Amino acid sequence: QVQLVESGGGLVQPGGSLRLSCKASGFIFGGCAMNWYRQAPGKERERVAVISGDGLTTNYADSVKGRFTISRDNGQNTVYLQMNSLKPEDTAVYLCYTVCRGGYWGQGTQVTVSS
Repeated sequence: QVQLVESGGGLVQPGGSLRLSCKASGFIFGGCAMNWYRQAPGKERERVAVISGDGLTTNYADSVKGRFTISRDNGQNTVYLQMNSLKPEDTAVYLCYTVCRGGYWGQGTQVTVSS
């Protein structure tokens, strides 16, 4: 059974940082690209970042380039999203996603950027 469990969200002031984690199980993690998406109220779901299975290739949405970093630890079956210089417009539910095994989403973790 595939499971993706996100953690690390919370309330942070503008300019602050958070590190999200997504723990995966139920599939061969190192063979799968992993994605972080976000969903803000009233907006379409947006892909924030993607990382290849070997961790060597990454890609980012223009809105987060230079501020967010995606990484993974295949030994721990975990993908991370380091978020720096956070802005109020980064407020959203952040979800991890894999296309492997037909496609699975985590339940999401709330990130709120507010003073």
